[in-house]
Amino acid sequence: MSLTEQLKDEMKKALVAKDKVRLGTIRLALAAIKQIEVDTRETLNDEQVLAVLTKMVKQRRDSIAQYEAAGRNELADAEAAEISVIETFLPAQLSEAEIAALIEATIAEVGAASIADMGKVMGALKPKVQGRADLGAIGQQIRAKLQ
Repeated sequence: MSLTEQLKDEMKKALVAKDKVRLGTIRLALAAIKQIEVDTRETLNDEQVLAVLTKMVKQRRDSIAQYEAAGRNELADAEAAEISVIETFLPAQLSEAEIAALIEATIAEVGAASIADMGKVMGALKPKVQGRADLGAIGQQIRAKLQ
């Protein structure tokens, strides 16, 4: 079963269970996926759907930081609830040790020697960690290792 089909099934279950937060979040995810499919005129595969869901989580984390800075905790809590729903569709997150090992292996694999090779390392590493780790944090770790 594809990830899009899984989202649709979960939407039906949330509708029956009258779980408004879960239903609304899944509808937002499906709408974002559908928008990209319409724009590109192609059906997204699971990897592309994971990228959409990961982007949604990142957007919500950014929103939480802004809401908390403005003292709007009720809005921050709503965003956190949406993150928890979206994360149920993402693969299990990698541990710090697993991320460090993947970075080391990828640096050796592409033969990176300096910061100029960071793009090669990120390009090779991104498919391995998509949806399972924060790419921004990984980029900082790669930069630290290559300097």
